[in-house]
Amino acid sequence: MSHYLLQQSLLDTKTIQNIEHLACQEADFSRFDLMYKAGRSAFDELTENFAPLTLLHVFCGSGNNGGDGYVVAHLAAQADIAVQVYELGDKAKMSQQTLKARALCIDAKVNCQPFNSICCLAEGVIVDSLLGVGFDGTVRDNYAEAIECINSSLLPVLSIDLPSGVVANTGAIHDIAVKADVTVTFVAAKPGLFTGRGSALCGELVYDSLDITESILHQALVSARLMSLEDLIDYMPQVEADVHKNQRGHCMVIGGDHGTGGASILASQACLTLGSGLTTLATRPEHVSACLVRQPEIMACGVVSGQELEPLLGKPNVLVLGPGLGMSSWSEQLLQKAMSTNLPMVVDADALNIIAQGRVVKDLTSRSWVFTPHPGEAARLLGISVSEVEQDRFAAVRKLQEKYNAVIVLKGAGTLVSGGLSQPINICPYGNPAMATAGMGDILSGVIAGLIAQGVDLQTAAELGCCLHSAAADMAIDEMGSRGLVAGDILPFLSALLNDELS
Repeated sequence: MSHYLLQQSLLDTKTIQNIEHLACQEADFSRFDLMYKAGRSAFDELTENFAPLTLLHVFCGSGNNGGDGYVVAHLAAQADIAVQVYELGDKAKMSQQTLKARALCIDAKVNCQPFNSICCLAEGVIVDSLLGVGFDGTVRDNYAEAIECINSSLLPVLSIDLPSGVVANTGAIHDIAVKADVTVTFVAAKPGLFTGRGSALCGELVYDSLDITESILHQALVSARLMSLEDLIDYMPQVEADVHKNQRGHCMVIGGDHGTGGASILASQACLTLGSGLTTLATRPEHVSACLVRQPEIMACGVVSGQELEPLLGKPNVLVLGPGLGMSSWSEQLLQKAMSTNLPMVVDADALNIIAQGRVVKDLTSRSWVFTPHPGEAARLLGISVSEVEQDRFAAVRKLQEKYNAVIVLKGAGTLVSGGLSQPINICPYGNPAMATAGMGDILSGVIAGLIAQGVDLQTAAELGCCLHSAAADMAIDEMGSRGLVAGDILPFLSALLNDELS
């Protein structure tokens, strides 16, 4: 068994099933051999994480995931651990390997009984082997009762392969899902463990290839990848000894309507922090003083119309559109004027909302731009509901790319980044719940733009920017704690992280 660190290639369920088939053919595994290996792996993890283990409650569905649970129960009985199996589903539909695993339990005198919602879960550890990678998103009534029973027990939970109720390919749940303390996943990691609700429910992740060889795994078509800051940091622009500010790029942030000036200031600060040689802020005149007090290195310009913005647009080499932009006529004027340029753009917040309305920006597919929507903004851009976006974040990214021909950064737990329809979607493995606060997205926009200003291509800038931004937030809560973190707090950690990674 290998603990999951950054196993970068993520595979969908169909691909994993194909790999299992190949392994059985080429590596002389039987289906039961794989099941037994999985059960052994889960049992080893149980004894390592929850020692001393004296009582085990194993919830088994009728699929192969349930078979893994039966193997765990069998091994527990062999180790003189008290074990109770709760069975769900139709035994008549069990595969041969699952029936064989169940027979091991019966031979070991394990008490296997149909699940009843009044079962006693007062102590011990729970093993969740109800629903595996074949789960399609619909939790039947008795399974839902079992999941509710598991969650309400407040006992430690180990989920086999993924928490029951989570869709392996998307990370979505429909109604209910197990909240695990540990998840042991097999063959390959699944995309749904790293984004959406799945990322919040899986607890500590452990990965076991089940001895399937790399030569077989390398035949797989990768559906998604985990990004690695260690790999991406090599794309950080090098600074020569004789460099001057005009060689390090010039960002312009456009935004800050009445009442939202702080967003544009935060984005501008992030541009500077990432190394942009020059940063201009075009904002409402009343925000200029606040900007200069907060960060005098920003060239803050008060503009009252698109006409006043126009002469400023000849200086920058990248634009940030949207932080605090608002939805007023002033907002639309500035956006329209910015869109008259051919500059690369990072587009966020209300700039996305104005684009979604379809009035101001007509040419949607011939631009060099990065979109950084949260699920609500993504929903408006696609004309669908937020719940539809969250039910399949990967599909939402693909649809956004098709419609807008942009590098897409879909923010949220397990931020997704994609620069092309033919490429695997990338997932950011860093970040924490303390980031759910106003201004975090504004800083991300500035981080990405600061990289583009220095010559990093749009997709790489989006990938590296997301990793830097989220990793800096992780550093911040390590030092400051997770309560009360505000967006501006991570700026010094961004600087510290860059210096640490590049030293």
